[in-house]
Amino acid sequence: MARISFIGAGSIVFAKTIMMDIMATPELVDSEICLMDLSTAKLDRIKAFAGRAVRDNNLPTKITATLDPREAMDGADYVVNMFDTGGFAAYEHEYKVPLKYGVDQCIGDTLGPGGVFRALRTIPVVVKYARFMAELCPNALLLNYVNPMAAVCYALGQEARVQFVGLCHGVQTTIDLIAHVLGEKKEDLDYFAAGINHMAWFLKLEKDGVDLYPKFRVLCERPEVYKIEKVRIETMRHFGYFMTESTGHLSEYLPYFRKNQKALDTYCDEPAFGGESGAYYKFGGALAKKFAKVDPLEFETTKLSPPSAEYCTHILKAHRTNQPFRLNGNVRNDGLITNLTQGCCVEVPCFIDRMGIYPTRVGALPPQCAALNQTNVTVQGLACQAALTGDPELAFAACALDPLASAVCTLVEIRDMVREMLAKEAAWLPQFAGRTLAARKAVKVTAATKGIEAPLDPALAIGNRFGQLATMKVPRKDA
Repeated sequence: MARISFIGAGSIVFAKTIMMDIMATPELVDSEICLMDLSTAKLDRIKAFAGRAVRDNNLPTKITATLDPREAMDGADYVVNMFDTGGFAAYEHEYKVPLKYGVDQCIGDTLGPGGVFRALRTIPVVVKYARFMAELCPNALLLNYVNPMAAVCYALGQEARVQFVGLCHGVQTTIDLIAHVLGEKKEDLDYFAAGINHMAWFLKLEKDGVDLYPKFRVLCERPEVYKIEKVRIETMRHFGYFMTESTGHLSEYLPYFRKNQKALDTYCDEPAFGGESGAYYKFGGALAKKFAKVDPLEFETTKLSPPSAEYCTHILKAHRTNQPFRLNGNVRNDGLITNLTQGCCVEVPCFIDRMGIYPTRVGALPPQCAALNQTNVTVQGLACQAALTGDPELAFAACALDPLASAVCTLVEIRDMVREMLAKEAAWLPQFAGRTLAARKAVKVTAATKGIEAPLDPALAIGNRFGQLATMKVPRKDA
């Protein structure tokens, strides 16, 4: 019997989906699922649903629950992270404050000021729990669903002493879309995707050894196809490769698509995750309001279905049975992608069996792909260090180097925005207590201001001399 601990089991979508996947998998159905959450109300809801699913399906699955993460991890074989430190209350500031400064986010949970601050409030808790694991279940496998995935796994790669992998469904959902556009069954497609979370590039796309990229690119020029994924397709048109995640997500990771109203109207005019401003904030707010009064699981069916596309259960099965499984996982970059920062988090093909996770060495990404990824990796690294050290200047630097924020704001505006966010989210950022981000007001220069005399280097001196010569009046010879 495997002991599988859900940390943050109040995450209804992930907890319910993965739990039902486990119950539907014969090799795992006799497991103990330990549900852990800091909220009694949420824990009671998911525990009640789990018990109903076990009874309705006459299963041997054992369900336990606790408010103590250490109790949940003690003796665990697998730990599945799915919590959200601060929840919607913190996230509200991460959307509203940047918007006040002109930074328009659709999702705001991976990069941008929203993603940076989600990392700041999340990483210390993830690292703390990883240390609990090293003490209480050092041989357990950590499966992380907590966002921002890349920044969180960057920190785990530096601090964790347990084996981990970060899991996302971006590759699975994107190959579904690609297959749909091509009119093919996804099972018939061969592909190789690598990069970073939410920005993994489909480097190969084939069927029976035939390159399907030329056909896919032609189809994506059709207005009806372009319309549904403007940002992803526009990025492919200019940089050559299609990547994971939606237009709403990707529009925040690059400086081209949300920097002004013209860009928003051109590329981010579809509803919801098609680019709408505050799509995730509106969605999350509606759910929070509804679920405050209604148990969302009360009327959910307990009928078992084949396991979903989420990687978690397939990994557990492969690890228990020694039947290898391939996935795209988020792991530490130890020479896997040679033209991205070593030690960062990369998303690459991985194999799993009884011995653990085996990432695939990719080598170098196409240089333009690596360059776009690196703009995000740099921000993730700074956010990671700010979260671990509590240094507000590093938090500022992360936001200042963010592609979207830097396309919209001046440095003074970004500094003011970060100071405001640090103040509003202080309850979830204890590592910054007693440390204030210094203000940097703009230096005022008026028309009457006379600059100091400054020495010029030889090149500038020559340039100035040529400028003087160009404006001199030359006497006419016939004068």
